Amino acid sequence: MEFLKRLLTWWNSQTLGTQIYTWRNGVRVGEDDQGNIFYQTRDAKRRWVIFNGESEASRVSPDWHGWLHFTWDQPPTTAPLAHRAWEKPHQENLTGTMLAYVPPGSIRREAPVARSDYEAWQPE
Repeated sequence: MEFLKRLLTWWNSQTLGTQIYTWRNGVRVGEDDQGNIFYQTRDAKRRWVIFNGESEASRVSPDWHGWLHFTWDQPPTTAPLAHRAWEKPHQENLTGTMLAYVPPGSIRREAPVARSDYEAWQPE
């Protein structure tokens, strides 16, 4: 079953074709804190990531995102970016999950906040 899943789906780590391409042409550059592994070709013309788990682009940190898109030449493993004390750690996009931000008064909250500044229109 695992073989079929890897052969036919791209959202569960890597497909068999990607694994073969990576094995033949890839040079491992580094790994991030989530276990995603980053590769490039020997001539450094192509760069890609093999996700650890679900393939979700927002799981790539800004440091590695810049390297993947050729914003800078050196990967964060050899030339780490300077981070400010006020910067928050990278967090993947949580939209559509139970951990997504829900503002006060939203109907998605378990117990919506009672509003005294609004009165719903009622037909007469």
